Amino acid sequence: MSIVVVGDAGLDVVARHDGPIVHGGDVRSAVRLAGGGAGANTALWLRAAGADTTLIARIGDDDGGRLIRGKLDEAGVRCALTVDPEAPTCCVVVLVDGDGQRSMLPDRGANARFSPDDVDPAALAGAAHLHLSGYVLLDASSRPAGLAALAAAKRAGLTTSVDPQAAALITDPTAFLGDVAGVDLLLPNTAELVALTGSDDPASAKQLLGTVGAVAVTCGLDGACWVDADGVVSVPAAPAEVVDTTGAGDAFDAGVLAAWLAGESTVDSLRAGVRLAARAVGQVCAQPVF
Repeated sequence: MSIVVVGDAGLDVVARHDGPIVHGGDVRSAVRLAGGGAGANTALWLRAAGADTTLIARIGDDDGGRLIRGKLDEAGVRCALTVDPEAPTCCVVVLVDGDGQRSMLPDRGANARFSPDDVDPAALAGAAHLHLSGYVLLDASSRPAGLAALAAAKRAGLTTSVDPQAAALITDPTAFLGDVAGVDLLLPNTAELVALTGSDDPASAKQLLGTVGAVAVTCGLDGACWVDADGVVSVPAAPAEVVDTTGAGDAFDAGVLAAWLAGESTVDSLRAGVRLAARAVGQVCAQPVF
């Protein structure tokens, strides 16, 4: 089973601050530089779940880009990376509070210049599935590349999935749903579900069926739900000590996809997703340690 991931790759500057942020002042923090980007995160969690994985993304011609490529190579992720000669590699400042909740200050850098030409059809050869990070669709500059990736997957006969990624960026839900029409699996969290349906009830995802084939909703401490033509099934969250929530959704996506594409039931696919998400929140930074 081979899975192609299309999405952002970058660096995270993770600052776990000891107290509330003081405007104009100082707060002691533990700061770490780590790999990030939703696409790269999902690709690496898929490798952790045992899936054969390729990442299509755009990086800068700089030390950050070389660090990311090295980590992906070392983990066994095939890289179909375009190197931008001008724009820097994506960098995100991640502020993590005492409860493990993260706030992000992203600079998409080279990811914002991701273009249809970066989606090499050869990278899809032999694959079974394409997963797209919604950040690509939610930025007007990279949206054509996201649409091109979904169209290329359809032509190649691949199944597809999309994670909406950012509720605050879904300013036109009708347009977003038009972009993902025909996708086999949509993977929103509760906030993104509200942006798309107006409700935080997982059952509200039923109104998305027909636009997409199925919906897997992450509900935080309440676990996760799978919604399709057969109804709604749910699983509880896996026990975890929450250290840093960065990348939890990307890990959930990877667990669900690896299990679902291997032929496991929807319930077992959700369980695989919440297990990887629990592993993600129990560590600092968004990518697995191999």
